[in-house]
Amino acid sequence: MTRILVVDDEPQILRALGTNLRARGYDVELAPTGEAALAVAARKHPDLVVLDLGLPGIDGVEVIRGLRGWTSIPIIVLSVREGEGEKVAALDAGADDYVTKPFGMDELLARLRAALRRAAPAEEDAVIETADFTVDLAAKRVRAADGEIRLTPTEWHVVEVLVRNAGKLVSQRQLLQEVWGPQYGTETNYLRVYLAQIRRKLEPDPAKPRYFITEARMGYRFEPDGPGQH
Repeated sequence: MTRILVVDDEPQILRALGTNLRARGYDVELAPTGEAALAVAARKHPDLVVLDLGLPGIDGVEVIRGLRGWTSIPIIVLSVREGEGEKVAALDAGADDYVTKPFGMDELLARLRAALRRAAPAEEDAVIETADFTVDLAAKRVRAADGEIRLTPTEWHVVEVLVRNAGKLVSQRQLLQEVWGPQYGTETNYLRVYLAQIRRKLEPDPAKPRYFITEARMGYRFEPDGPGQH
């Protein structure tokens, strides 16, 4: 059974999410603070975290950083904070998606299912090699000469979509919809954040990417043979 950890300091939201998720067959753990969330996550090893940003004590962004220190499970942020800066901060810390309160339960469940799909094992055995790293689509791993390069589920899915379309332009809309879902199409800030993170991990020189190439105002390309021009 898929285990979901819900973190929110509002008791009515905790109860509502717990009831709705259990009714749909999920095993649910609840935490009212960031400190409790980190403790429960370490003890119960959930498959996904639904996390409010505005928590007493340790705030949501610090919880994300704490989780990302040891796990790559999907994290969906809930918050009344609507500013792009807040969203980018959460995504940059390692969150996979961002839902603004108030939200519809159907929307949250759709995003939850999409995040779990992104984290699910692949069924293919293709391996793509570059001069600096190897992408194993079946194992969902990227390896360099000195070992495995750790990617979050969403970072991996961005890489996966681009690698599967090697040499082809993937539009911003296509990439958003394949990674985050069909309701996305204009959240280009997501792409900027994630491509920057991916380049920091995979490119020899992130400022001059040779593999993950930006086509200004159009989209992105993966060039396995490089070199590319940003």
